[in-house]
This record gives sequence, C-alpha cells and structure tokens, in this order.
Amino acid sequence: EREVRNELTEKAEDGAIEVFGKNLHQLLMQPPIAGKVVLGWDPAFRTGCKLAVVDPTGKVLATKVIYPTEPHNKVAESKAEVKKLIDKYHVNLISCGNGTASRESEAFIAKLIQEHHLNVEFAIISEAGASVYSASQIAKEEFPDYHVEERSAVSIARRLQDPLAELVKIEPKAISVGQYQHDIPEKDLEEQLDFVVEKTVNNVGVDINTASKSLLKYVSGLNAGVAQQIVLYRNEFGKFNNRQEIKKVKKLGEKTYTQAIGFLRILDGNQPLDATAIHPENYQQALAL
Repeated sequence: EREVRNELTEKAEDGAIEVFGKNLHQLLMQPPIAGKVVLGWDPAFRTGCKLAVVDPTGKVLATKVIYPTEPHNKVAESKAEVKKLIDKYHVNLISCGNGTASRESEAFIAKLIQEHHLNVEFAIISEAGASVYSASQIAKEEFPDYHVEERSAVSIARRLQDPLAELVKIEPKAISVGQYQHDIPEKDLEEQLDFVVEKTVNNVGVDINTASKSLLKYVSGLNAGVAQQIVLYRNEFGKFNNRQEIKKVKKLGEKTYTQAIGFLRILDGNQPLDATAIHPENYQQALAL
C-alpha cells in the first residue's frame, strides 16, 4: 500500500511540475507590445494607487501616487493628475495590476478615458510576483532611489511592454503559474522552471543592446558574471554595432562567444544578419544564397 501511495505521489508531482512548466512557457511567450508609452498602475486602497510612466524602451519617465479609492476618495484630484501625466508623456496604454482595488481602478480609468475622449487603451494584467521583484536585490540595483511600491508600478508597466524581459527578473516559482507548489519537491520544481525560462529565452533570442543582466544570464553559454560585463561594456562604450564587437567584453572567451552568439541579436547594427538566429560561422553560406 505504501509503495503504491509513493508511486502515485511521484506521478502527481511529475504532473504538477509539467503543468507549472507549460503555464510558465505560455506566460513568457506572450507577444510584446512594442513602441508604446505605458502608464503602470499598482492599485491599492489605503496607501493609494502607485503610477509609473515608462517610455517604449522601458525607461522610467515619472512616478506618482494618487488616492482615487476608499477611504480617501480624491477622485477629481486624481483625474487631474492622471490626465496631466497622459498629456505630458503622450501615454498610449495603461497597464493596471489585478490586485486589491483593481476593479475600482478599472472603473476610474474607463470613466476618465470616456469623459476626456482620450486615445488611450488599458489592460488588466497579472501582478503576480511584482511585490517579490520590487523587494528583490535586482530591483534595488535597478532603482535604488525608488520605494518598493514605485518599483512594483514600473514592473506592471514593463510586463505589458515585454513580458519575457520583465518576468525573468522574478524567481519563477513566485509567478504563481500552478497549484500546490509547496507540496512539490522544491529542487525538482526549480530545475524545471529554470529550464523552461532558459529554453524560452534562447528560443526567442535577446537584443543585446537593450537586455538586462537578468535576461542575458539565461542565454546559453552566459552566466551572471558575463551578463554583468556585457551591461558594463554597454554603459561605457554605448550600443554594440556588430557581433564581432561582443568579443571585446571581458570574461567572454572564444568558447562562450561561439555558444552564445546565435542567441544574441543586434537589431540596428551594420550587418543585417546580426539580427537573425544565423550563426556568424554560417554567414558566407547565407550570403551565397
């Protein structure tokens, strides 16, 4: 009886881990919404709704706290503040988290758009893991001068712009993509979810001129140390113009380059093939065709 029970438990655990992996893959593979200025909206009652405006590259332009919901009910004042942000930064899209006070926030946003005939769309998105990210070391390094709530609003905006680039910053098991995660062997779950993230990142490819350290470290052949060196090089010398230039990065040896280069893209460089999945070793054959 014990043997049968153990066997069934193992099967159930394997099934649960598989579901986690599938759900995470689907979440990460959501298509990005490029070229939009997004207003991230982290809803709340007592502490107010935290807002963050980010440009199409994910750079934060402004942050604000408003109090349109209970118990403050500063509706008119909040409408004026949001309208000012939309007009000043030409916001195209509002990304509202689905947490506490999201329904009230949704009603407020819809009414504002209707009243002022704004050419703005809005979406309600999952904010699972946003609070985990905003209190993490990665978020502190990225936004040392921001409060936890402001970082959360930035994450909510960015995960609509580019879900993959933003969600890889969060520990996979904190994204809430399955059930009974605390009953499953933690090591097995972590291994499966890390594998899914790595597979997804390499399947999509990474723009080396905009990718964060968190995204780069999942590229096949790279690790956190090399990813950090790529970001430091970019900050010092500006964007990469071709794949050959990547060889100048410290700690990035010939073997690492050969393994990783097919997954690293340069979208507006001086070699069109650098924007594709074609490996530099095969450029001659590709050009011959």
